[in-house]
Amino acid sequence: MDWSATQVTLQLAFSTTFGLALLGIPLSAWLATTQTRWRWLIESLIMLPMLLPPTVLGFFLLWSLGPRGPIGRLCEDWLNWTLPFSFPGILLASLIYNLPYAIRPLTAVFESVDRRLLEAAWCLGLSPTQTFFTVSLPLAARGVVASLVLVFAHTVGEFGVILMVGGNIPGVTRTLSMSVYDQVQSLDYKAAASTSAGLVGIALASLALIQLLAPARADR
Repeated sequence: MDWSATQVTLQLAFSTTFGLALLGIPLSAWLATTQTRWRWLIESLIMLPMLLPPTVLGFFLLWSLGPRGPIGRLCEDWLNWTLPFSFPGILLASLIYNLPYAIRPLTAVFESVDRRLLEAAWCLGLSPTQTFFTVSLPLAARGVVASLVLVFAHTVGEFGVILMVGGNIPGVTRTLSMSVYDQVQSLDYKAAASTSAGLVGIALASLALIQLLAPARADR
């Protein structure tokens, strides 16, 4: 097992999951209740990274995060950050790539909350924010955790987008999936088998946790 790659992978997975929890939970709750006619366009833009090949998405991210791209230029001018081939760069790429994997299930979870309960809370004088924290979020908590576990597991297995944006720098951007690729290329099949078994174990543990949380819908 490549422990340096393991550290980078876990750091990326936890950071991505935390970032998408902060962004995805309120955005999904809003999408689940909004009546705006532009919802289809917002959801289409969110889902776009899921449909693009990872190399294509990685190319556009590499261009936009580079010194001549809009995001990269701002980061260099304001923060003196160089995003390509750095951990902040692959973190930003991971957030964008995993956004649909967070928003889609989270929106479904919040849509499953009985709207009559939300309307009752509004009639009692609760604001939309108070209703979210006292009604929507507690009822959707198990589904929210299951969705975030899915994001974590998906991030652990990322390859194409991270390789395009971050390269394969040991201790900086090399993840476990890249380590497997390198081990196979060097014909070190024993090491590749060990690393792959670790990734399979993470995937199975994540699926088991999701299945344990899934019956929440039947409890309501």
